[in-house]
Amino acid sequence: MSVRHVGIMGGGLIGMSWASLFLARGIEVTVVDPRPAAGAELAAFIAAAWPHLRALGLTETETPRQAAFSTDVAALARVDYLQENGPDRIAMKEEIVASLEAVIGPEVVIASSTSSLMASDIQAGARHPERILVAHPMNPPHLVPMVELVAGRLTAPDTVDRAEAFYLQMQRVPIRVKKEVPGHLANRLTSALYREAVHMVAEGIADVGDIDKAIAAGPGMRWALMGPHLIYHLGGGAGGYRHYLDHLGPTQEARWSDLGQSALTEELKAQLVGGVEAEIGSESPEALAERRDAALVALAALKRQHGF
Repeated sequence: MSVRHVGIMGGGLIGMSWASLFLARGIEVTVVDPRPAAGAELAAFIAAAWPHLRALGLTETETPRQAAFSTDVAALARVDYLQENGPDRIAMKEEIVASLEAVIGPEVVIASSTSSLMASDIQAGARHPERILVAHPMNPPHLVPMVELVAGRLTAPDTVDRAEAFYLQMQRVPIRVKKEVPGHLANRLTSALYREAVHMVAEGIADVGDIDKAIAAGPGMRWALMGPHLIYHLGGGAGGYRHYLDHLGPTQEARWSDLGQSALTEELKAQLVGGVEAEIGSESPEALAERRDAALVALAALKRQHGF
């Protein structure tokens, strides 16, 4: 089934980013958000994102295309694919699904951008649970290509196939997660690292800024090109991954056993926030995000050039 008109439920940061991508790929887009001000925010976001989308080769159109905007879910009645981006609260997801199913056709896929919730829980009270799955991106989804696809207990295999075909059409990199777990795949990996980063601050091992620099100037350089298994395969030299596991596996196990976890007390949260404020200095969040986005575009070009 060809997707020509995508509905976006929730016009926040993720919803606006999705809208920009879909428009760039020539898809008609309707965004619904209960906040009237979200319409102007959407138009401004698309205008700012468009040069990056052109640089990535995702569109050849010079003038940004515009999405339709409404505060009324009935505006989604004609869509043939639905990207849901509501708050990550299961009760709210259930309400959103009910409101969507009251207006969209039974064949329309409902793909949730949820970062932690499971499709089985979201689809539990649905009239057509077979068309619901998780399609979780990394922020910002118009620049970061990964999309995690996770089926629920009642998701039809065809739904996953259709979602995968759609995101490939959007030039994304869909990942099929084989088993439902809270946080899916990528967020569990990043949470594991973040837990230790927070613990190191709590234990006085390093400051926030130095921890961030260590990642950005160290393993993050390699992670932009390949994942941990391939990295350690190269770390094994001529013997590859097998040699690495046999030779250095015990040192990994020793580090695993020493990893920590610290409670996010108010004192620790203040320390973390203070560390970030010191790290960014006077730079505004908008300027920092723009530098990040420009660098992501350049990084994508570099990766293509070198076959990554």
